[in-house]
Amino acid sequence: MTTILLHVLFWAGVWFLFFYFFNYNSTDRGYVIWFSSLLLPLTVAITYFSVYFLIPRYLFQRDYRRFALFTFYMFSASAYFIVLVIYGVLIFYKKFDASQIPPMVKNFFTILILVYLVVGLVSFITMLRRSFDIEKRNRDLQNKMLAAQLQMKEQELLYLKKQIHPHFLFNTINTIYGFALKQSPRTPDIILKLSNLLDYILYQVDKPMVSLSEEVNHIREYIELEQIRFRDTLKVRFRTSEIDEKIRVAPMLLMPLVENAFKHGGVHDGQMVVYIDIESKANTLNFRIENTIHPAGDNRNENGIGLENLRKRLDLIYKADYRLECGPAEGSYRAELNITNLKRIHEEKTD
Repeated sequence: MTTILLHVLFWAGVWFLFFYFFNYNSTDRGYVIWFSSLLLPLTVAITYFSVYFLIPRYLFQRDYRRFALFTFYMFSASAYFIVLVIYGVLIFYKKFDASQIPPMVKNFFTILILVYLVVGLVSFITMLRRSFDIEKRNRDLQNKMLAAQLQMKEQELLYLKKQIHPHFLFNTINTIYGFALKQSPRTPDIILKLSNLLDYILYQVDKPMVSLSEEVNHIREYIELEQIRFRDTLKVRFRTSEIDEKIRVAPMLLMPLVENAFKHGGVHDGQMVVYIDIESKANTLNFRIENTIHPAGDNRNENGIGLENLRKRLDLIYKADYRLECGPAEGSYRAELNITNLKRIHEEKTD
C-alpha cells in the first residue's frame, strides 16, 4: 500500500512538472492541462516498460544486443505517440489552429527530452536501488559465511583444548601413581598441586584469554610436581621478566612445550637440565625452553599430539603473529615461541 501511494505521489509531481514547464509563456491553461494529462500516461507506460521489462530482462542479464534493439523500438514508438498527443490535443481542443499552441508545446524534441529525463531518472533510481540490494545481500551472505567460519574455528579450537586435557593429565597422574605405590608422605602435597592445575584446566581453559601471570604460575606448579618426581636428577632454571597483569594469552598455551621438555628430556651426566626463559613486554611474548637429551639423540616426534595441537591453536588464534621453532641443538632440544600484537589479538577475542 505504501509503495502504491509513493508511485501516485511521484506521478502527481511529474504531472505538475509538465504543467509548469508547458505553461511557461502561455495563457491557455486548459490546453496545458489537457496536454500534460495525455502526456503523463505515455510517460508512465514508457517508464514502467523500461524499469520492469527492458532493464531487468536484458540489461541486468547482460543481453546488450536485445537491450539496444528494444530500446530503439521503445524510442521510436514513444516518438510516434508523442506526435499523436501533440496533434490530438491540437485537433480536438484548438480545432487545428496551430497559432494558439503554447510555445513550449511546439518543440517536439524538447517534449521528447523531457519525457526521457523522467524515464532516465526513474531507471537510474531503480538501478541504484538494485545495486544497494545486491550489495546488502552480498554483505549479509559474507557475514553469514564469516559467522559460520568463526563457529567452525571455535569448535575446532574447543576440540583441540579437549585433546590437551587428557594428554596433560596422563603425565601428571602417572607421577602421583608412582608416589602412591611407594606410599610417599609427599603424595598429599602432590595431589593438592594437581588440584590447582585441574582447576585451571577445567574452569579457566574455556576462557578465550587468561592473564600471562596466571599461565606462568601454573607452569611453576607443574615444575614443582616434576621436581618431586625427578628429585635430585632434575635441575630447572626458570627465568622470567616482570609480567604486566594486563597481558593476556590463550590458556594452556605454553604448557605443551613445558610438558614436552620433561616428557622427552634425557638424563645426561646424572642430571636432566631444563632452562625456561619468559620475556614479556607490552605487546610481545618471547618464550624459550631447552632441555638436555640422551647422548644417543632426541627421539621426539615433531608431529606428536601435543606439539601438533599447539601449532593448530596458534594458527587459529594468532595466525601470522607468531613464530614457533623447535629442534635439537648441540646435545639439547630447544623450543622458542614468539608472539606479537598481543593487545590487538586480545581485543578481537574479547569483542
